[in-house]
Amino acid sequence: MDIDGGNFGYAMEPAQPTASSILCCECGVPTQPNAAAMCMDCIKLQVDITTGITREGTINHCRECERYMQPPNHWILAPNESRELMAICLKKLRGLNQVRLIDANFIWTEPHSRRIKLKLTVQKEAFTNTILQQAFQVEFVVNNTQCPDCARTYTPHIWKAVVQCRQKVLHKRTFLYLEQVILKHRAHLVTVNIKETKDGIDFYFAQRAHAVKMIEFLSSVVPIRFKTSEELISEDFKSNTANYKFTYSTEIVPICKDDLVCLPKPVAKAHGNIAQLVLCIKVGPSLRFMDPFTLHTADMLPASYWRTPFPSLADLTELTEFIVADVDFLGATNGKYALADVELIKSSDGSTHIARTHLGSLLNAGDTVMGYHLSVTNFNNEIFDSLKEETIPEIVLVKKTFPRKSKNRNWKLKSIGMQQAEEVKKQDVDRQERDYEIFLRNLEEDPELRQGVNLYKSNNAQKAPANDAEMDEEDEVDVPPISVDELLDDVESMRI
Repeated sequence: MDIDGGNFGYAMEPAQPTASSILCCECGVPTQPNAAAMCMDCIKLQVDITTGITREGTINHCRECERYMQPPNHWILAPNESRELMAICLKKLRGLNQVRLIDANFIWTEPHSRRIKLKLTVQKEAFTNTILQQAFQVEFVVNNTQCPDCARTYTPHIWKAVVQCRQKVLHKRTFLYLEQVILKHRAHLVTVNIKETKDGIDFYFAQRAHAVKMIEFLSSVVPIRFKTSEELISEDFKSNTANYKFTYSTEIVPICKDDLVCLPKPVAKAHGNIAQLVLCIKVGPSLRFMDPFTLHTADMLPASYWRTPFPSLADLTELTEFIVADVDFLGATNGKYALADVELIKSSDGSTHIARTHLGSLLNAGDTVMGYHLSVTNFNNEIFDSLKEETIPEIVLVKKTFPRKSKNRNWKLKSIGMQQAEEVKKQDVDRQERDYEIFLRNLEEDPELRQGVNLYKSNNAQKAPANDAEMDEEDEVDVPPISVDELLDDVESMRI
């Protein structure tokens, strides 16, 4: 029988390769062959791939600005359990570059414990073709210290430049508004120190460029002029270097909103031939004056004012209260202002007067209005004395006002936290409190003024009236409340 040529052949299947295994030299468990001849459990017991990695460390933290130090000497803001804080911690570990980092997580600790704990997972090749993975914990101690920027605030001789802001007036309402604008735009964050003086504010900076930036900011808010001076502190002749301190003396125009001004005749002609007796209706990078009897307006730049300076004729402390009896519109308008003849009753003696005013669209019968009673006031002003008597009005109305029953408000303002003057007299404190209350009232009555200020919700809001009669009585005489939509949440007081 020919087996090879017949049909009786057998198909032989190839044998499946079987994985070879060896017994662990330590515990005898079958395992894959490796250079150590041990199972993975025994290798983990014999080999520690985290050897050489530090398990403890120290991190410097500034309690004033809540920043952490990133070596060598860079301070950054890193919230708790953030990626920035994780990066700072990992850079403090030595030996971490010898292994492969797989995972890193924070372990929760008590906030007051000043401890930061991490759980790290790393991999490393222990033997040839043998990779181990191991997890371990690292603990850092938070060392509270002071960063150089915060240390400068306690050292009076570290500043490089100072901006001295002054205004020659008897009140501080301009600086109260300026403080709120600085807070809104966060222009005070680069200052080393802010000190309040008798007639202004001093801003200290560590760099001259920051002082120049503050000058530019002030010129965009109020009309100013400034002078620069420098003082040589030290000089090194070998390296040809010198250390200077720079002083920027800034003066704000001494005219405020709602002031009565008597312009010199050349100045009035140069600004559109406006009348000499005008009201200041707006103070910004320039001054805006309005003739309350013709509604003509004129803008004056700070350079024009300092070329021919003049004082204000009367300010808010000389206002007289009147009650509106009747309003007769004359038809002329200019924005929100309308010309009208108003019949007034003086609150102090009940006398009746007729006055022309630019507040016609804002007044109704029964309203309370404040104005300057020129016929019973003596002004020591040469420009005013040169005016013709027939051109001087009896009364110049300034603004509508609201009687108040209480000072309890549903909003509040924040403060920069300036360093107070060393010697403050009692009359100065009373005057500051009076100016602050006037400033708060101006914010309530003027929506345009509130646009440049951040108002925050207050927890001391006034309670609701007990009955409807009390509610009606308060609504008739109290100032219109500020809408809740204009108020911001005070996140700092929430302690989030």
